[in-house]
Formats: sequence, C-alpha cells, structure tokens
Amino acid sequence: MEFIYERNINYYETDKMGVVHHSNYIRFLEEARCYWLNSINMPFDKFEENGITIPVIGLSCKYKSHITFGDEIIIKLVLTQYNGIRMTVGYEIINKKTGKIVITAETNHCFTDKQLKPINFKKHNNELSNKFENYLNSK
Repeated sequence: MEFIYERNINYYETDKMGVVHHSNYIRFLEEARCYWLNSINMPFDKFEENGITIPVIGLSCKYKSHITFGDEIIIKLVLTQYNGIRMTVGYEIINKKTGKIVITAETNHCFTDKQLKPINFKKHNNELSNKFENYLNSK
C-alpha cells in the first residue's frame, strides 16, 4: 500500500543557486515517514513509550531533477520489506506541478531498545508488529 504525503518547499530549504539543498531531501523522507506512522496509528512516541527506537541504518538516494522555493512536492512512500528485525521503506518525490520525479530513495531501519541493542520487534510487541505486517501485505 502506498502512502502519499504533500508539502510545499520553503525558502530556507534552498541554497545559493535557488534549488533545494540535497541534504533537505533526507529531512523530507523522515517527515513523510513520521506522517505515515501517524496515519497507521503508530506514532514515534508510541514506540518510545515501549522503549523502542527505529534508527536509520542505510540510505540510498538518486537525484533526478530539482525543485525550488514555492514548489509543491508529493512524496510517495511504501513499506517494501519487514521481518520484525529490519524494515525497508521506498520513496519517490515528485514535483506536483510538472509530474517529474525529483528523487527516488530507500531507507533501511532496524528496531532497537533504548540502549540501541537490536531487538526482534515481533517478540517485543506483537500487536504493533502485526500492523507493519498487515501494511506490507496489503499491497
């Protein structure tokens, strides 16, 4: 199942050339991921209350086009892999006006306790884990 998140580009997110600085795309991915988790009733604070963190352990990103101040973007997010220990999230950022793909990206995550020790989320919280599995299987 694909999750759609939209946002406008702010002036402070651009560089001297007037385009969005490449580092901001990673923030956009995290922002979309947070809204996605909220949309499936799994906000980050729920994880933290259960002593769980979900660090990024890998990131790949391919820049295909650029965006500038005032552009509106669509971020398409999809959970592509989940096994209770790790998950992978795929993204496409699209310029809403032109329809051009701006970037494609993927983030890899693991589940840890508060001491950053990897855990099997399925064993730690089966109820929340099932939400990820159901989301993954609803494609």
